[in-house]
Amino acid sequence: MTTYHFVGIKGSGMSALAQVLHDQGETVQGSDVDKSFFTQKALEEAGIPILPFRADNIQPGMTVIAGNAFPDDHEEIQRANEFQIPVIRYHRFLGEFMQNFTSIAVTGAHGKTSTTGLLAHVISGAKPTSFLIGDGTGKGEKEAIYFPFEACEYRRHFLSYDPDYAIMTNIDFDHPDYFADVEDVFSAFQEMALKVKKGIFACGDDEYLQGIHAKVPVVFYGFAEENDFQARNVQHDATGTTFDVFVRHTFYASFKIPTFGDHNILNALAVIALCHYEEIDTEIVKERLLTFEGVKRRFSEKVIGTQVLIDDYAHHPTEIKATINSARQKYHDREIVIIFQPHTFSRTQTFLDDFAESLNGADRVYLCDIFGSAREHHGQLTIEDLQKRIPGSVLLKEEETSSLAKHKDSVLVFMGAGDIQKFQSAYENYLNEQ
Repeated sequence: MTTYHFVGIKGSGMSALAQVLHDQGETVQGSDVDKSFFTQKALEEAGIPILPFRADNIQPGMTVIAGNAFPDDHEEIQRANEFQIPVIRYHRFLGEFMQNFTSIAVTGAHGKTSTTGLLAHVISGAKPTSFLIGDGTGKGEKEAIYFPFEACEYRRHFLSYDPDYAIMTNIDFDHPDYFADVEDVFSAFQEMALKVKKGIFACGDDEYLQGIHAKVPVVFYGFAEENDFQARNVQHDATGTTFDVFVRHTFYASFKIPTFGDHNILNALAVIALCHYEEIDTEIVKERLLTFEGVKRRFSEKVIGTQVLIDDYAHHPTEIKATINSARQKYHDREIVIIFQPHTFSRTQTFLDDFAESLNGADRVYLCDIFGSAREHHGQLTIEDLQKRIPGSVLLKEEETSSLAKHKDSVLVFMGAGDIQKFQSAYENYLNEQ
């Protein structure tokens, strides 16, 4: 029996896949940098060993799964080559693995993780389900029928997959270090659509997704009249959002979700449409939608004193607008304060004015230094370039977060895809010392 060794096991997809294999009874270990990541808690709780990077971690007879951020000259990958052990890239392994199930790829520029998490929660209430979510959460059910998984468009990695179904939430220009423009992104999604085997559920309110062609049925969902699945009569109260669903202009059912914002209605609508197609009991879908507690780092709330602290992954202007919109709907009588850490220099440079426009929707903005990536450690611009475009914005340092305390009764949203959590932790430590 082989040992699966993950090179870069703290990566969100890698961590989730490691948990899936572990749940299925496989022997799993992995290696990564010493720095703490939010993905490692689940690995530690499962008892999956996390080792520092070292060539000696690789032994004959292992199966090596490598994260996409690690080049072929990485010491562990080189050692695997010396032992003539095949090195399988994450997306390639996943493409083979999913063939054992009714697989559902969830993809899109925004909303992938939340929608995958919601879909996994709903379907697992009806049938045995394994799943892989991009927040580092994975589960492997031994008798699983369904396998919802997050499919990332970056570097066209999702073209390694041939899923039964696909949910496509939207198409937008992101990852400017790889994609040339939004048309380049569309071409990747169009190529992916041709690989789907049974059906596609696409947001019909998205102008680019309206142009998707496939060999299988494309079912559209959204708010507009022409969608196959349409949300109408949206209402909000203190506990969430209620809406009616019409299927091709005929009333189907009313649903409630414990979240706010149009993007969360659309995510739920995608799940409802797929479950309807797979004939999953409507009452189960209703109940599971209402009990979904969210995924990691997506509007994760904590109350400390008179303040609400929210941890959120938003790192693109479109996502920032959606998160601020959700905060305003839920906390309409409170000041919304954003603490934002840009993620990657290329994204910050490309969307500089768009970031400023979206952040200006908050009442107050604090900015943290730009977070680089494994592929990109520095760039031409600095955080001051963004600060100049946001009137009244303030630069925040991890060692000096006390200025946030003056926003009494406010909602503080710590936002970004890097290590923004360290700023929230520093602020919580400051509050505990008072």
